Amino acid sequence: MASVDECRQALHDLAARLDANAETRGKLDLDRTLACRVTDLGTAFHARLTGGRLVDITDGDDPKAKIALTAASDDLIALVTGKLDVTKAVASRQVSIKANPFDLLKLRKLL
Repeated sequence: MASVDECRQALHDLAARLDANAETRGKLDLDRTLACRVTDLGTAFHARLTGGRLVDITDGDDPKAKIALTAASDDLIALVTGKLDVTKAVASRQVSIKANPFDLLKLRKLL
């Protein structure tokens, strides 16, 4: 099981990677709040997805977030590092993503 600090760092690493790719990928028309709930640690983080970037990563849950990702700590880290395919993870219920269908289609562009 990964630690809270490792999960936080994984989200910051993801933010850095999205930031580096934002220019080459083009502007993504998506501005949503994101909650990342880590089930086995009983903790959560929240942030904002805007313009293809992940910004303002903060500890704590956002129950009103428009997009909610729920995963175990090891699965979260595996997703961020690319060791776990998000489509397979969602299909096998290792990871849960709650968002409206149009947002899910836009999120695919980030992956």
